[in-house]
Amino acid sequence: MSGAIHLDRHGEHVALIRIDRPEARNALTPRMLCALADAFVVVRDDADVRAVVLTGTGDVAFCAGGDLGLTLPLMTGARAPQDEFDRRLLDDPRTLAASSLRGFDIVKPTICAINGTCLAAGFELMLGTDIRIAAEQAQFGLPEVQRALLPFAGSMARLPRQVPAALAMQLLLTGRPISAELALQWGLVTELWPSDRLLPRALELAEQIAGSGPVAVQAVRRAAIQGSGLPLPDAFALEDAAKRELMRSHDAREDPLAFIEKRAPRFVGR
Repeated sequence: MSGAIHLDRHGEHVALIRIDRPEARNALTPRMLCALADAFVVVRDDADVRAVVLTGTGDVAFCAGGDLGLTLPLMTGARAPQDEFDRRLLDDPRTLAASSLRGFDIVKPTICAINGTCLAAGFELMLGTDIRIAAEQAQFGLPEVQRALLPFAGSMARLPRQVPAALAMQLLLTGRPISAELALQWGLVTELWPSDRLLPRALELAEQIAGSGPVAVQAVRRAAIQGSGLPLPDAFALEDAAKRELMRSHDAREDPLAFIEKRAPRFVGR
């Protein structure tokens, strides 16, 4: 069974993760889910990585979800585990958490370049990313209920927080996909691009983020995520904590010094 997850470095501080199984619309096998989880752990723990781009191979699909012949039967118990990847997926909850970015904080800002169909587990993975841009031909959907299943990798919790409740329920309860144009209108994605310009644009955004102070970027991201939905006094407290952390950092002192010395700042991430 083919299928792979590729982890490459783009420049000094950007990691590129690519789901590679285009002949099956980049559907995720147990082995691929394990590899995806491992890739996210690697970039989380690599201090040199300051931004991440996630995409798929080809221009047909970003990810059509879990493999219907391998992954879903394993999860329902219709298929017994047959190898180490099957067993890991069932026995180690950290694998599913990391591979879906659900209950797993990658720490680094993550940009999803949705190069085509984005369904089921692919849609749920997208919801765990920070910035999403899409190809003009992309489609988005959660078809699980049509198969007597449910989206268990974060959509029931995350989607109603990211789009208006009625729109979330339409996607969750009908299982019908929406176009990239509707996804843009609903705020699921921020930009639409022709296929050949999608990845360059995602990498451009990642480079912009990676060029900023990593302590500041991660502090802003963390405070915004943790403060979402909290009462304002609690969210302000998170902002205050982020400010205290940042003002003690080398990078916060480096930028004004670089300005005075008329040179580019050298951020070190501490």
